[in-house]
Amino acid sequence: MSTLVLRRHWLMLAMLLLLHAATLLEIDDPWMPALLVPHLGIFLLWQPMWGGEHKVTLGVLTLISIACASVLLWLNWWLIAFWLGILFALVGGRVFSFRTKWLQLFYLAAMLYLLALLLLWVTPHLFASGMITEMLRYLTQYGLLLVLIGMAVMPVENEPIVSSHAIDFFYSVLLFLLVVVLVLGSFTFMVLGKANYLEALSFTLFSLAVLLLTLGWLWNPRFGFAGLQHLFSRYLLNVGTPLDEWLSNLAKASELEPKASGFLEAAMRQLSDLPWIKGVTWQSPSNDGTLGEDSNYPIKLEVGQLRIKIAAKYNVKTAVLLHTRLLVQIISQFYETKYKENIQQQMTRLQTIYETGSRLTHDVKNLLQSLYTLISAGQQATQTGETENFQKMLSRQLPALTHRLELTLSKLSAPQKEPSGEYIAATDWWEVLKNRYHGRNIEFDNVIASTQLIPSAVFENVADNLLDNARKKRMTETNINIAVHLSVVDSVTLTVCDSGDSIPETTASKLFYDIVDSETGFGTGLYQAYRWAKQHGYVLSLKSNEKGAVCFKLEEEKN
Repeated sequence: MSTLVLRRHWLMLAMLLLLHAATLLEIDDPWMPALLVPHLGIFLLWQPMWGGEHKVTLGVLTLISIACASVLLWLNWWLIAFWLGILFALVGGRVFSFRTKWLQLFYLAAMLYLLALLLLWVTPHLFASGMITEMLRYLTQYGLLLVLIGMAVMPVENEPIVSSHAIDFFYSVLLFLLVVVLVLGSFTFMVLGKANYLEALSFTLFSLAVLLLTLGWLWNPRFGFAGLQHLFSRYLLNVGTPLDEWLSNLAKASELEPKASGFLEAAMRQLSDLPWIKGVTWQSPSNDGTLGEDSNYPIKLEVGQLRIKIAAKYNVKTAVLLHTRLLVQIISQFYETKYKENIQQQMTRLQTIYETGSRLTHDVKNLLQSLYTLISAGQQATQTGETENFQKMLSRQLPALTHRLELTLSKLSAPQKEPSGEYIAATDWWEVLKNRYHGRNIEFDNVIASTQLIPSAVFENVADNLLDNARKKRMTETNINIAVHLSVVDSVTLTVCDSGDSIPETTASKLFYDIVDSETGFGTGLYQAYRWAKQHGYVLSLKSNEKGAVCFKLEEEKN
């Protein structure tokens, strides 16, 4: 049977040959029903509504019996005309499902044969057998037979299995109605216009051609008219649900549900509410779920990251399948956007925690270094007996250490992507910085001509990073001088220099724009310091990179 499915055009040709032989006989000829019954049998193997290779059920057997009984008991030219109209519509509904040239030509020739047989032979028998002339008889017997012979010699390819059951129901209905209008219109012109059949047929064909050309011209927008296509397309898209209302509800669900998983559940509920769907099962990176019940007609779709199984109430056809895939693709687009948005939010949160942790690392390290300096100074004062100087240093630095510890704890309890926006006078911040690094062999110099407020967190972070890097360089290189200069005149400028070796070009080129390799840390200090300074309108740069003069400069960004 699979061979017949692939070579369905041979079934079509055999069916038309039997039909040709039967219609040339008289209606009361016993051979006519004898030829039409095998014609119906071949039609059942060819028909595109369901698979001819399937087993015949009791319901199908009942329909076959009714059709055969109708042929045997009520056979007349009206029944034959009705049957030819159905065949013409079914063949026409399949023509546009083929992609190969010869298959399309084969089925177009079949449509031509069926329409010519109906108009030139069957319809004259309906109205009056006396209209059948010798010319019509010879044209039907031999002219239409040549069409069948031409179909037999066509190099037709085997039909693809995917299109063996494909039929466009809409086209089929339109073609059937067109044939009905053509036949009944010819009869109307014959009765009302007192014309013969050929004149009535010609006038009907001409009228239909003018009507179709007018509709085709009005189909697209012209002269300010929106076009019939715009008015008609909304009904073609609404298979089971108004598409505009469904999309509006889907957009509302996307706005109301912040999480991708919640939106997907809401979308699946809308999908399962369609009248022909019993249940939906889905799998996605965010969540899996099931709604409704299972059925014997599953539709499995995989679009993007979604895997959806739709349990239909009945076996759906091509138009509904295409419509369903469109709905699932729309859901997938909404879901992908929502899922990426959630991932970006998580990454932003993780980045905030990471940046806060990196900043806290520097703060804690500086606090520990300050405590270590105080402890060392206390031990030295105990040994030398200079406790009075130690108490003065302790009274200066303990409040600053306490304040910095409070800031660190507040950052730890509430992570922030940006440093604190607390501003302090430049002179006060300078005194705090000198006290914090007192006794560490660092030169401090300043030119302060105005009272200027600066973001304390930014300047502390930049100064701590630069001084910490310079002091680490001092551990590997001897006789290095470290100098810090603050200038507050028209603008605020902080400069940190050391007399060590220059920074390698490969490292200097990405100091502020990327994370650099570091043996003593994560290499993120200057990278984050540059970003935080940028957020507050300051620029951190490497002003000098020569041996003996390696200088970093923090200054206000120029517009």
